Amino acid sequence: MAAAMDGIDTVEQRLDDAVDAGELQPGTRVTAVENLEATTGLDAAVTDAGVVLETTTVESTALQERFAEIEEYADREALVAPTGDVGVTAAAAGLRHPDRAVGLRFQDPLARPLVEVVVAEQTSRETRERATEFVDGIGRSPVVVRDAPGAVATRTILALEVEAMRVVDEGVAGVEAVDDAMELGHDHPAGPLENADRAGLGQRLETLEHLRERLGERFDPPDLLRDLVAEGNTGLASGEGFYVWEDDRPVEPAVSIPEVSRPESGPDDPSH
Repeated sequence: MAAAMDGIDTVEQRLDDAVDAGELQPGTRVTAVENLEATTGLDAAVTDAGVVLETTTVESTALQERFAEIEEYADREALVAPTGDVGVTAAAAGLRHPDRAVGLRFQDPLARPLVEVVVAEQTSRETRERATEFVDGIGRSPVVVRDAPGAVATRTILALEVEAMRVVDEGVAGVEAVDDAMELGHDHPAGPLENADRAGLGQRLETLEHLRERLGERFDPPDLLRDLVAEGNTGLASGEGFYVWEDDRPVEPAVSIPEVSRPESGPDDPSH
């Protein structure tokens, strides 16, 4: 039971951190803590639950086994939902009633309202609708997607960030120019390179390598990203990435390109 209480302590600390960061209202923190319960037994954890969230297992075979254990105690109507980037269709094969399986991908940081409702091949329409209602009920915004590698939100933002990195690496435009183009041209609140720095370049590199293995070369990490991470310049956390950071704000580009202008020429240059 000590481990379970340690888990509650960890959750409370993360809630406190979210309040301190302005990502969570104090009243919401109080309500969440009041609703926390701890147990070391799977039967006590899932019996009478309407939705069972599995957050610890990501490997498909292990998740199949975990689903089978959960089903021994869960009500027939209970939804079984992994929350990580896992293949829900493969994991559902471990259930006697695979129609109850559905993925729920929460965003990082958790203060973001989006939750992707991942529909497996076996997911019934009723399960999809109940999962969407559950997400609505906890004050989040559901988006229904098919079961496929990578969260849709992650894949789309990474595609933008990778292209931004390549534009800089090829010397087409500088770091600030790329971000300004997205902020001024497409009303983005922050540019893709600033976002990458804030997320952490090491984490971005790891995610890209994972997606490349599953989706192909379109997610191949740019050499510039690999070089920055190898040098320890991982963005906001390290103080330098694509930008130099001070007080959680980018103050100047840390990556430069040759000046975008025509070379100097003399009066006899035929181009004049």
